[in-house]
Amino acid sequence: MDNFDNYGASEKAEASELQRMIAIEQQKAQFQAQVHTFTDVCWDKCVDTPGSKLDYRTETCLQSCVERFIDTTLTITNRFTQMVQKGAH
Repeated sequence: MDNFDNYGASEKAEASELQRMIAIEQQKAQFQAQVHTFTDVCWDKCVDTPGSKLDYRTETCLQSCVERFIDTTLTITNRFTQMVQKGAH
């Protein structure tokens, strides 16, 4: 869909804007999926019995779990980026 040779300037601009909007929505969906995943994982790991509020242990566990999940995701993403960049050279 990147080939806009047969379109006029306004159609090309509209198509580019549409592609940009689609990319943004895909990023939002990926972010929401990640939040859903670590919510499920950390909830199952840290919450024994739900109550009206979180106790200190549960709150600390949830915070640590989410931080580990984010750190791991960033590490994997950075490693993958390095592999792709090495492969491109």
